[in-house]
Amino acid sequence: MTVKRVFSIGLLSLASMATATAFAADLTIGAVFPMSGPNASYGDIFGGGSNLAVEHINADNLINGKLSIQYEDSQALPQQGVIAMNKLVNVSKVPYVLSAFTGVSKAISTTATRTKTVAINGGGVGPDLADLGPYFWNVIPLVNDEVRAVLPYLINERNLKRFVLVYVDDPLGESVNKELAAGVPKLGGELVEALSVPVTSQQFSGIAARVRAAKPDVVYIASYGAQQAQMVKQFRDNGVKQQIVSYSAFAIPEMLTLQEAEGALFTTQSVDWQSNDPVTKRFVDDYKAKHNKMPTAYVANYYNAVRLFGLLAHELEAKKIPVTGEALLNQRLETKVFDLVGGKISFTDKGTVVSPMQVNEITNGGTKAVKVVSE
Repeated sequence: MTVKRVFSIGLLSLASMATATAFAADLTIGAVFPMSGPNASYGDIFGGGSNLAVEHINADNLINGKLSIQYEDSQALPQQGVIAMNKLVNVSKVPYVLSAFTGVSKAISTTATRTKTVAINGGGVGPDLADLGPYFWNVIPLVNDEVRAVLPYLINERNLKRFVLVYVDDPLGESVNKELAAGVPKLGGELVEALSVPVTSQQFSGIAARVRAAKPDVVYIASYGAQQAQMVKQFRDNGVKQQIVSYSAFAIPEMLTLQEAEGALFTTQSVDWQSNDPVTKRFVDDYKAKHNKMPTAYVANYYNAVRLFGLLAHELEAKKIPVTGEALLNQRLETKVFDLVGGKISFTDKGTVVSPMQVNEITNGGTKAVKVVSE
């Protein structure tokens, strides 16, 4: 064999080894979560689902290397979210970022589009999150779906007609105000008062007096984190006895264990936690074993967000295609249907999911579903 021939074979072998190494490399995705401040409990919940998905992906060898998540603290603030996103995209070069909160998600979406990085939301519910471009995806139904699910139940089945809305003055609160103003009259109800509060407010005795004066049947709260707990407590302490209703932000331990929140209603997407579907059952069993409690819809959302990345990356690696944001988007459009917690899920053209909804009641430190809405 000539020296030239040996040299050529050596080069080919090195190239093959380099290619194999490239596609066996560990992968890192990012997460822009509130890890400190008044909304840090959400970061803990979101991380619980995300980390479990990483464990399962690595245990199953779903990708050639190992998957990890780099967490950056948004404090649930748009400006902090942009700083975190820039670090993940420009320094760490991640192709896929978990996002949360409407304001933060909107703020980072520009960077996601410009850099062709997938940003995927499992916690923010502002309706305009459906319009942030092809690189912004949602694995949670948005708040317009939540409001539309609960209104017929309240008005037609519970005969609760008079609504007062107390909403935080940010994109999420404004979208709920718009949805209630349009939806309540169509069903024969009346939005008698809509009261906005600053994001940082923690004192609500004056608002409680205005709520009492309006004599509502329902008090709909559109807030989140520590603020919503203070609202509920102070409303009850100041004589507001009417039915309290909210959206999926109520699904945190601080609300479920708050004595004053007993009997409150809130909406989430519907998940059958008793399902024998293999993905759902494994998720529920392992989460319960790890945390000694049932998961919530938020936990499932971020598990699904990470599992979705694993499924897409698996397909790309099988095709010897580098795992980039652009490739992930193309693969999602090609695959169309995914086995996630809750069953098979597909995305609309706007990168959102459509899911059955349910109305939950807070009771004895937990929840029970009182109504499932399939359409």
